[in-house]
Amino acid sequence: MPGNEAGGLHPSFWEYMSTVSQSESKASASPSFTVLGVRVHAMQISETAAQVEEWIRERKPERFVSFSGMHGLSESIHDRSMRHVLNSADLVVPDGMSLVWVGRRRGQAQRLKRRVYGPEFMETFIRETGGLYRHYFYGGAPGVADRLADMMHRLHGIQVAGTYCPPFRPLTEEEEADLEARVRAAAPDVLWVGLSTPKQERWMYGHRGRLGVPVLLGVGAAFDFLTGGVQQAPRWMQENGLEWFFRLVIDPRRLWRRYLVSGPRFAWNASLELLNLRKFT
Repeated sequence: MPGNEAGGLHPSFWEYMSTVSQSESKASASPSFTVLGVRVHAMQISETAAQVEEWIRERKPERFVSFSGMHGLSESIHDRSMRHVLNSADLVVPDGMSLVWVGRRRGQAQRLKRRVYGPEFMETFIRETGGLYRHYFYGGAPGVADRLADMMHRLHGIQVAGTYCPPFRPLTEEEEADLEARVRAAAPDVLWVGLSTPKQERWMYGHRGRLGVPVLLGVGAAFDFLTGGVQQAPRWMQENGLEWFFRLVIDPRRLWRRYLVSGPRFAWNASLELLNLRKFT
């Protein structure tokens, strides 16, 4: 059944959130900062989860959340359409430590204790809400979404509304119509999108109002990380901004351009912006 109207996270989770005011849980009221012309919300996992639950209760499709890092914002430097997509998101939260560091420089040090890491958010939200909501999993290589759904159902008792593994090409009109019909018939409360950036942001932007889902969440490689298909960096590397190095060593052929080209481009332009030497509009 759709999300419980009185639904909520486990009481222990709300105790953890006890200092978060009602107004702060709303995306429109959340403090934010700008990076390369993109608005990023200064939120933590608990606040993001509270906002997602509020949107589920409202039942107004479709809000979408981007868990963004250096790569997505770097793409927006030379692609204004990507900047528009990100600024159209209902929430853009700092998935990468580079955005946390910029946010702290922008006066959000007290709010940005940690990043809002997509895989961690996904696992936390699912664990704490258990069987309250219906989940749909879209993305990943063949079989990955099914494995993730089965694992989360077994571990946390979630309601699995469905899964869909798209081909590595644009869907045809017939496939798009079939996908939309499947999702609407499944009536999920949340739809997890496990595609690469910027593909997943463009997908969520393009499917607003077409699926009837309260919240779309783009969590990138979370499908592979949580099912064990791809190894995650040690926690100390994640917390100190070194995850990029670990991932580059693990998969250099696919990720060299992201981290050795896009990374320096982001650092240079973000520095110019912080020094008021360049503006992105």
